[in-house]
Amino acid sequence: MAKPIPASSPGTRFGDVTRRRVALGASGAAAALAVPGWPARPVAPVVHATAAAPASAQLLAKPGSPKTQVWAYGGRVPGPVVRARQGERLRIELANGLPQETTIHCHGLRLPNAMDGVPGLTQAPVAKGGRFVYEFDLPDAGMFWYHPHIYATEQVERGLSGVIIVDEPQPLEIDRELVWLADDWRIGDDGALSADFNHPHDVSHGGRIGNLVTVNGAEVESIAVKGGERIRLRLVNAANARVFGLHFGGLAPRVIALDGQPVTPFAPAGERVVFGPGQRVDLILDVPARPGERFVVRDAYYRRFAYDFVTFVVEPGKALRDKPLDTSVALQPNPLAEPDLANATVQDVLIEGGAMGGLAEATFKGEKVPLRRLFREHGKAWTLNGIASASMAEAPMFRLALGKSYRWRIRNDTVWDHPMHLHGHAFRVLSRGGKPVAGRPWADTVLLHADESAEIAFVADNPGKWLFHCHVLEHHHGGMGAVVEVI
Repeated sequence: MAKPIPASSPGTRFGDVTRRRVALGASGAAAALAVPGWPARPVAPVVHATAAAPASAQLLAKPGSPKTQVWAYGGRVPGPVVRARQGERLRIELANGLPQETTIHCHGLRLPNAMDGVPGLTQAPVAKGGRFVYEFDLPDAGMFWYHPHIYATEQVERGLSGVIIVDEPQPLEIDRELVWLADDWRIGDDGALSADFNHPHDVSHGGRIGNLVTVNGAEVESIAVKGGERIRLRLVNAANARVFGLHFGGLAPRVIALDGQPVTPFAPAGERVVFGPGQRVDLILDVPARPGERFVVRDAYYRRFAYDFVTFVVEPGKALRDKPLDTSVALQPNPLAEPDLANATVQDVLIEGGAMGGLAEATFKGEKVPLRRLFREHGKAWTLNGIASASMAEAPMFRLALGKSYRWRIRNDTVWDHPMHLHGHAFRVLSRGGKPVAGRPWADTVLLHADESAEIAFVADNPGKWLFHCHVLEHHHGGMGAVVEVI
């Protein structure tokens, strides 16, 4: 159950981002992210992701509440926003001071396979006290994020996540940008994070849903905005399992990008924006010029546990403008290869398992195992095409020819949500529930609701072995992952 969000003083400007040098000392888990200034030509911004062993305490809940011990990039949750420009080269230096092995995965970025941060598949895990350098070019503008890809159910839950923004060559005309990393936490009255990671109930049901929702690492009650202000709001879902379904209460958002990829701007049905773990949404908000008006953003995705996510409060005084800007909010598309739908190879992906499902047995390490025994002895409850993942060393689910087009028909034959994420590629979402999706948006994560199907298409243009998995982290831990090899 989610608590309401009563904290942070009214009028807080939360999540403002400017182009400036960021240099933070080590604190908590993975610290010191440093991004140099903005050069006139493409060079390499450097991100230092160091780690210090003792967790740091941070106030996640409302003022006066106990602090929570977190693991944090840059000494704070979330880690600093890493910014670069499209076409630049990014360098991330990881020094691991965690009590565990770790890696950094840059979710949604199309990068070389060796830089993808998946232990056992693209690199060896970075040992305690070890170092690793990630370096790659940035072909796409958009919003992405970074997090570990080992012991992820614990490391992400403890606070290890942050946002990556790759700026477009021609920025939109806006008054302000807000970057919000939404997350939830399972904490007790004493502020301590519950250590029941990979609890069998979470693995076999909907994943680890917390009882405290935060925006950029804190409970937030209200945000002060100016009448007539145009805001670009960037949202990322860093929760282990929670799906957010935000209703904007008359503020009339327009979606301009999904998973960092531009879309033809549109108003979401009912002003409701739904995004599952791993997904990102860019919105334009044109604030009405009505001083003192309040716009309550309410999360009612889980209807029994609806709560006020945040409230926008229009400041008193003269508005910035009496009517919205009339400039375009359309973004230029990224250089993605268009799939040849007429000649694409069709492949089927079947998601099965979990509580209240009909799966009786699964293949595990090459053998058929009754699902009850598989769960009891190995903690596996989910399958892709009948196989519960055992390790990254398994044979690929699919071998794809480099440069060829593929259409995947994904079927969720369970009663739970599954945000399915493909590494190293972006895909078009063609249909959901048998109905065409308007605009066929690009994405890297597609959310399938209970008993729902979706069809996606992409060009296999990035060679290597790539992970395809559910971004409900407990589901991935419980077997819902597979390797796709592009050769």
